Amino acid sequence: MLFEQIRQKPFFILGPCVMENQELLYTVAEKVAEVGQKFNVPVIFKSSFDKANRTSIHSYRGPGLEKGLEMLNNVKERFGLPILTDIHESHQASVVGEVVDVLQIPAFLCRQTDLLVAAAQTGKIVNVKKAQFLSGADMFYPAQKVIEAGNNQVILTERGNMYGYNNLAVDFRNIYDMKAFGHPVCMDCTHSVQRPGGAGGKTGGDRTFVPMMALASKAFGADGYFMEVHPDPDNALSDGPNMLKLHDLEKVIATLV
Repeated sequence: MLFEQIRQKPFFILGPCVMENQELLYTVAEKVAEVGQKFNVPVIFKSSFDKANRTSIHSYRGPGLEKGLEMLNNVKERFGLPILTDIHESHQASVVGEVVDVLQIPAFLCRQTDLLVAAAQTGKIVNVKKAQFLSGADMFYPAQKVIEAGNNQVILTERGNMYGYNNLAVDFRNIYDMKAFGHPVCMDCTHSVQRPGGAGGKTGGDRTFVPMMALASKAFGADGYFMEVHPDPDNALSDGPNMLKLHDLEKVIATLV
């Protein structure tokens, strides 16, 4: 049912980068549910229970698997939102699949066969983020791993390519190329404005460009939009510089529907 809904353009994946506390999740989820109803579009709530790829070992990673799934389930029960979270290891897939509606494969892990197959075998939607070192055309093969594991519910997400050290650039032709495979294609509007590892032991970025990334991807035929949002991103515990301010979310979505 959800996969059919997100084939109705546009759909939105929205939420804070990492689970800082339950109240933050409730605050953001309330707004996500509100904009979904206002614009009559499918919205999926996103947050991570573990940021296993932080730049520094001293960076905050999240509440962990067990507590994180409890927090996500509380959001699901309170607001009735479908839920997305990312997994980093294949053994996490079955446990996470009991709670969430969409399993996300991080960009730098999108070629990991065992991870893709384990996610596929849950029967849930699998969102595969395009690696920073791959072209759109290359994403045929990660998607095919999910399909040949028995799951046709695949989303492919563009999030930019490495452009020298500590920088990303987006080749929007990748959206067009990935759409040729017949799967919904999503634009990650916030991670694409990152400066990976470029802020002295943590990742930097510039949220100024998020609305422009969204509009440009719309021109290239994006089916959905991924945006991490936070009520106070300058004080967020992860990815603050590239997260959209929660109070700006509605006006950005208005330009896309």
